[in-house]
Amino acid sequence: MDLVIANGKVVTDEKVFAADVGVKNGKIAAIGKKLPAGKAEVIDARGKLVLPGGIDMHVHLNLFFCGTYSEDWDTSTAAAAAGGVTTVIDYAIQTKGKTLQEAVESRIADAKDKVAIDYGLHGGITDWNDRTRDELRRYARTGIPSFKMFMIYRSQGWMADDGILFSALEETRSTGALIMLHAESAFVLDLLTERYHTPELMKTHGAWCHTLARPDFTEYEAIQRAATWARVTGGRVYIVHMSTAEGARIVARAKADGVAIWAETCPQYLLLTDRVFKRPDGHLFGTCPQVKKQEDSDGLLLGLKSGAVQVLSTDTCTFDSKQKAMWEGDFTRIPFGMPGLETLLATMHTHLVGKHRFSLQELVALTSTNPARLFGLYPQKGTIAVGSDAELVMFDPARRVTIDHEKLVTRCDWSPFQGMKLTGYPHLTLSRGRVVARDGTFLGERGWGRFLKRKAGGVV
Repeated sequence: MDLVIANGKVVTDEKVFAADVGVKNGKIAAIGKKLPAGKAEVIDARGKLVLPGGIDMHVHLNLFFCGTYSEDWDTSTAAAAAGGVTTVIDYAIQTKGKTLQEAVESRIADAKDKVAIDYGLHGGITDWNDRTRDELRRYARTGIPSFKMFMIYRSQGWMADDGILFSALEETRSTGALIMLHAESAFVLDLLTERYHTPELMKTHGAWCHTLARPDFTEYEAIQRAATWARVTGGRVYIVHMSTAEGARIVARAKADGVAIWAETCPQYLLLTDRVFKRPDGHLFGTCPQVKKQEDSDGLLLGLKSGAVQVLSTDTCTFDSKQKAMWEGDFTRIPFGMPGLETLLATMHTHLVGKHRFSLQELVALTSTNPARLFGLYPQKGTIAVGSDAELVMFDPARRVTIDHEKLVTRCDWSPFQGMKLTGYPHLTLSRGRVVARDGTFLGERGWGRFLKRKAGGVV
């Protein structure tokens, strides 16, 4: 063996047990007590949890939006590694009139020699036609089996109307592909945005206009519609960045009725409320959808506990304060997004395990195993088992940390969770058997990450 992680407490989605983990050639080679190390390097994990690396299957790195680019692949994935995330999945979004293949090839070229951890891509469908349908079928067979579609962005030409959504969902029955939906009601959003987009209201309410224009029903109506089309087509649908309690209840009811529907939520929807938009720096928190009310956070928490919501992702799309300042008082010009990759595991350990009595197994399921299963990476990723990639996080459950953006690896000069007190933090991160981060310091290199081909038909 090349490396032995000794004396740790191993956590999978099913159990917690004391064991050593042996690593050879980037893979887990042995699991057991008192493994013979021989000439292998030994890392003492006494007092630490040994978790499978986090999988954030919803990120937007180096994304052009509102005339500027989000944080690049290199610093974003370095930050991910420092926070215990060892795999990310980004998006290759089709341009109107062009092919999915062009989008995929462009994103892979953009990421080349920059990514510090392994990564995959979802397709992004904005131009549904016979050619795109054929590409969906081909990519579902060859390594990109998930495709994002948008129920908003009508003026940009990205919106999938009900007919397009119906047709795409039909394709998932035979291919095992998964349609990932940004579920918000385009026409109502456009109406409300126009209503609140006046100089008088924006001067009076500032960033609060953003939440006035996106009430909770604009999300849950769209989720209900998506669940209906999945039901009648027999298709497979996944609701991204769900922000409402009612949305979680709709998904739960649909799942109970046998609909192939899954959902994710994000730390910001659990830890923040729309009161942040009342702050002088409220524009920093502009996302799409935006954070909602405390009752929504509570309802999403119940959804995570019950299994109605299966995945925790971040929807990381990092713009610094100078980029966010481009809004100049106009809420329609805020570059939407926030950082989150680096703080995913630590914030969710504190909030779920420490505060709300989730088990460690549930934390691992939500941040690693479930995304690996659903998005076709299991058992290569998402678990601690012989033959799996040695993607491991030594996590110190007793370490106390206060979030300070100045001490994070991300180049972003603010954090939505600034000043939050945490109990538990990643001590060491392994990517395919290599130490890439220790105590918040990135030790890896640009270009280490590999592109991952994934399997269709994943379920949780």
